[in-house]
Amino acid sequence: MSRLGRKPIDVPEKVKVAVSGQTVSAEGPAGKAQLVLPAGLSAKVADQRVQVASKGSSAGEKAIWGTWRSHVANLLEGVGKGFEKALEISGVGYNAKMQGDKLVMALGLSHPVEMQVPKGLTVACPSATSITVKGVDKQHVGEFAARVRRARPAEPYNLKGVKYKDEVVRRKAGKTFVTGAT
Repeated sequence: MSRLGRKPIDVPEKVKVAVSGQTVSAEGPAGKAQLVLPAGLSAKVADQRVQVASKGSSAGEKAIWGTWRSHVANLLEGVGKGFEKALEISGVGYNAKMQGDKLVMALGLSHPVEMQVPKGLTVACPSATSITVKGVDKQHVGEFAARVRRARPAEPYNLKGVKYKDEVVRRKAGKTFVTGAT
């Protein structure tokens, strides 16, 4: 039995949840989204709580029960508050800006790096060296933020590149030149 899967999920205020068959739909202040549960799982709403249940007793169903309960919890949190990832750019001449629905970054390469913002996400550049990715789906927000970071990850010697706001890059010492005394 999954300990996490058995826990009911409290529905946040101002969020409406509907279950029809294997589909869990939610609508809230941040937007609306839906999730399709795998064949061995079901969900029901009662008393402002969502309960995810395993229909059978196979090992495969028990293995994914807690994971899909977490997916449903993330769905409810996403439509209630939304998810956000903040990135920082550091380096001389490194910057980012929005041009329409594209994120354009100058990262010390011979060409600017352009990335199309996926549907359902909001990307903002509050300053030239910071990027904020917001959305309802936790996976899509994290995936796009990772793609932006992958364009030029922060390197450990001069710390130039793109990193998450809360990421700590371990700084390495550079090469030292020692002359031999002979």
